[in-house]
Amino acid sequence: MPTLGGYTLYSIETGRLGLDGGAMFGIVPKPLWEKKIPPDSRNRIPLHMRCLLLEGHGRLILIDNGLGDKYNDKFAFLYAVDHEYATLDGSLAQHGFHRSDITDVILTHLHFDHCGGSTRRDGDRLVVAFPNARFHVQRTHWEWAMRSNVREKASFLVENLEPLGASGQLHFVDGTQLDLPQCEAYVVHGHTEGQQVIVVGKGRARLAYVADLLPTNAHLSPAWNMAYDLRPMQTIAEKAAFLDLAEANQWHLFFEHDPFVEVASLERTDRGLRTTAHRTLADL
Repeated sequence: MPTLGGYTLYSIETGRLGLDGGAMFGIVPKPLWEKKIPPDSRNRIPLHMRCLLLEGHGRLILIDNGLGDKYNDKFAFLYAVDHEYATLDGSLAQHGFHRSDITDVILTHLHFDHCGGSTRRDGDRLVVAFPNARFHVQRTHWEWAMRSNVREKASFLVENLEPLGASGQLHFVDGTQLDLPQCEAYVVHGHTEGQQVIVVGKGRARLAYVADLLPTNAHLSPAWNMAYDLRPMQTIAEKAAFLDLAEANQWHLFFEHDPFVEVASLERTDRGLRTTAHRTLADL
């Protein structure tokens, strides 16, 4: 396994889902985006829910945790949920870990496909799924999710948030400084208020877990953004600023949702930025 910033890094697959390709690519015409990620018969494109595990500095840190297993059949059909491909518990076990080993969970944001694994059903109760972990969430984002709004109502699910809020395990982050070694938050507000991209390491050649700022490698171009974004023009500006910073400092990008590309580097060309060296995390 690769190491960075004093951590051993593991890619943790938690399953796949399908989301409408038109919604995932916004104003981009289907004849263009379907060449990048072909849709199924219901126009859904396959997306991974790929998490990052950091082992080091006396901690075991999980970044995001998929959508969990609390869904019903209607939800599974609507979102083409595929847990035969992978589960959070199965992927942790492949590396010799269990949920109870996790000391910290960083949530990039609270949409169901990023935080649903935070809670689970225990009989008739909903409980926190990581009993020994602190959950690191941007304070502004938590407050935003608690108020909810008509655009994101279907993404902020009560069963994911209420048990977490009552657990005493929440740790609010204000800005870039995480209370974790060699980890920093890059905060953006275009997709949702207070999303945090997590950057691991110091100096150059860091690893950025880009979450929904760049849901897939196909979203690299300025106008290739999601219709789900709360503030599309802000996403364009934030993405450009982030990519300029990442390219200048030779950061590696870790994609949470891309079905084909796990890790990539950036290269500036006369036509703008492009990704290079598509590879798995193990090849970092």
